Amino acid sequence: MTKFNCFLQNAEMLNHKFNIIPLLYGSLGLEVLTNSSLNADDIDILIPQVFVTGDKWKEFKLFLESHGYALIDEHEHTFRKDSVDYSYASVEGLKEFAGIDICDIEIRNISETKFMLLSLEQYLNVYQKSSLDGYRMNVKEKQDNQKIEFIKKKL
Repeated sequence: MTKFNCFLQNAEMLNHKFNIIPLLYGSLGLEVLTNSSLNADDIDILIPQVFVTGDKWKEFKLFLESHGYALIDEHEHTFRKDSVDYSYASVEGLKEFAGIDICDIEIRNISETKFMLLSLEQYLNVYQKSSLDGYRMNVKEKQDNQKIEFIKKKL
């Protein structure tokens, strides 16, 4: 199963159980948007903050665990299932981090599974902002710069 199919399976569960329309983020989202292989090593998913740092975290965690996801990093909200890592973060953080309003993100629907996907312009903004982050500058700078150039060429 491809990572995107793994994401769709996860998104379908989130749609039905919690009425969440998740945002496919990171390299995998950019792969899907551009139909290009960027060798995404995990699945980054943004969901409402209440599910990752609020009242619903415990319920969310137990639900995923009951469906075969193992929590491997509680600080990063990362789970693993079938050798694929799923990391969850707050979608609300996009506004402060990159100036992206949730209302401006496209909602897609594949086989009645809803998910959000950033535009190329929004991805450019995210990668330009993240390239200024200390961790990403030290660890991911080359990858981020390559993605920025890739996005600029696509635009």
